[in-house]
Amino acid sequence: MQEAIDFLVTKNPIFREIIEKYGLPSIPKRPQGFETLVLLILEQQVSIDSAKATFLKIKNYTICNPETMAVLPDEEFRNLGISRQKTKYIKILAEAVLNKELDIENLASKSAKQVREELIKLKGIGNWTIDIYLMFCLQEPDLIPLGDIAIVNTIKELFNIHDKGEMEIYTQEWSPYRSYATYLLWHYYLNKRNRKITY
Repeated sequence: MQEAIDFLVTKNPIFREIIEKYGLPSIPKRPQGFETLVLLILEQQVSIDSAKATFLKIKNYTICNPETMAVLPDEEFRNLGISRQKTKYIKILAEAVLNKELDIENLASKSAKQVREELIKLKGIGNWTIDIYLMFCLQEPDLIPLGDIAIVNTIKELFNIHDKGEMEIYTQEWSPYRSYATYLLWHYYLNKRNRKITY
């Protein structure tokens, strides 16, 4: 991580200011696999804490694996607090694994581009979900998830860039460590709001 931090502070003094004020960010890590993808589907457009609470309800109720999720009745998903749309996405994911359309274990041996091409085929798994899976599970060092509202808002605030296309171009100078820049921006966003998140 130190090499990435050293690189980023030479690119922009804002990164040094974040570290001086709030310390070093934690590097999020999650296990690879079906469960994490289910959790990421639950996290879409809601808070991490709320999604985690729903995920724990699933885990306390049944086994979170493709075999169980594919056949769990929609009504039981609803009783667990999962929307109809997210129920559909979880079932599509489960069926893709069971039908061998998706080999989750094999994603670690592929490039970020290949992983994106595999996962984007599944309805309900978009670029934000893929970015987070690549960063948290596969430790991809060079991604900036511009589908993440906290990242977009922090770039607007700190760099006064308001157009996503311009953000994409501007953040290229942080390559090959854009994921570490993302961790610093999240770190700033959460600390400024006195929020604690366990990834």
